[in-house]
Amino acid sequence: MAENQNSGHEQRQVRVAKLKALEAKGINAYPQIYRPSADSKSLAEKYTALPNDTQTQDVVSVAGRVRAIRNSGMFMDIYDANGKVQIYTSKEQGAPELLEMLDFIDIGDIIGVEGTVKRTKRGELSVNSQKITMLAKALLPLPEKFHGLTDTDTKYRQRYLDMIMNPDTTETLIKRSKIITAVRSYLLSEGLLEVETPLLHTIKGGATAKPFITHHNALDMDLFLRVAPELYLKRLIVGGLPGVFEIGRNFRNEGIDTRHNPEFTMMEIYRQYNDYTDMMTLFEKIVEAAAMAVNHTTVIEIDGQKIDLKGPYPRKTMAELVLEYAGVDFMAAQTDEEARALCQKVGVEVDAHADWGHCMAAVFEEKCESHLIQPVHVIDHPKSISPLTKEHRSNPRLVERFEPYINGWELGNAYSELTNPIDQRERFEAQVKEREAGDDEAEMMDEDFVTALEHGMPPTGGLGIGLDRLIMILTANLSIRDIIAFPTMRKK
Repeated sequence: MAENQNSGHEQRQVRVAKLKALEAKGINAYPQIYRPSADSKSLAEKYTALPNDTQTQDVVSVAGRVRAIRNSGMFMDIYDANGKVQIYTSKEQGAPELLEMLDFIDIGDIIGVEGTVKRTKRGELSVNSQKITMLAKALLPLPEKFHGLTDTDTKYRQRYLDMIMNPDTTETLIKRSKIITAVRSYLLSEGLLEVETPLLHTIKGGATAKPFITHHNALDMDLFLRVAPELYLKRLIVGGLPGVFEIGRNFRNEGIDTRHNPEFTMMEIYRQYNDYTDMMTLFEKIVEAAAMAVNHTTVIEIDGQKIDLKGPYPRKTMAELVLEYAGVDFMAAQTDEEARALCQKVGVEVDAHADWGHCMAAVFEEKCESHLIQPVHVIDHPKSISPLTKEHRSNPRLVERFEPYINGWELGNAYSELTNPIDQRERFEAQVKEREAGDDEAEMMDEDFVTALEHGMPPTGGLGIGLDRLIMILTANLSIRDIIAFPTMRKK
């Protein structure tokens, strides 16, 4: 009954032989259906007051994966979606066909068990088996019990094994679903309409990013996998929808690290007659709703730091933070040359032709981000790095944009959206020049979007949130691969 120490290949041969023996007896080891009448959770709740060493006459059927076999099959632990059920089989009272079935069961098999409920002398709630049904014969063994699944490459490539062996992984994926549901529910309660926009774009737009390119055979044209849904969502605002949001995949052909995966889940929101200050409040409310849904508190601990996610968050300009943490004042720099000199002073490398805005952003990224542990809105970004954002109402070098930071991570991006079509065209043209100079992440000219703006777009606030990073925060995971079911991996 117990797993031997042979190689995986030899173990598979043993299991295949058991499968063939079952088939020879006319037993289907992969039946079409099995309907359990109870699970670990319902049993625990119903029989919570059942005394030790008590046998009931209540007959139930349960199902789950075998994770432990003891005393030659007399005791087995099976696990369903909610936890463990102990199975007891009496060698003295069991029917011959029941006892024979034990010889075909290995750890990893999925079985159904019908029997009576009892609580053992040691207090373990159990099912006293009367009939065992093979539901799925596992031909490959699980990782060794006491060491579990520790190889990270295998964890990510074979997530199903990770889930079987590590309950925390399953709990994280369940929390992911709850977070996205909570975010969606909150936005719907705010009167926003959920919409869907194309994943295949004729023009790469909506974010500064390097795209994936594919080809449509019937139309004989190259298409870009979406880097952001922004420009399509804003077309819907032009069309008259008062507020929209979309939750979906974006694709960026960039590096992979603990916070970046080539495909990731993004949410973008646009609401007319809002500005970026309204989006700050909306972000705080979304995070609070998600935190309460999965943790029942807004206080979390991640990487040894306690963080309170309840708003309102402090609002600090990018220039203020650069002055605080890098000791240089970009607002006093009047020329691009002066800005590049400030970068050199603090040891931040920038392109020889980098302008004032790119210089300040580079220093902020390198010198400030890691300090922003508690929630903060970094507001008022340089105009030259924000081609879709409305100019700041009090400083023409800046725009009305903010990025929320938590645990040193940027979790989103939000604007008072640019609605002036002439200004937008000029910003796109500047981006085109950057592309021509070699920046393949810069925006392209989107004539149709400019045409949409020429029909008139009301003042609008926009907010994008990287849901993967929010999920990392709320589940205290430091790697994006741990909160995505199937992260992108290098081909073996």
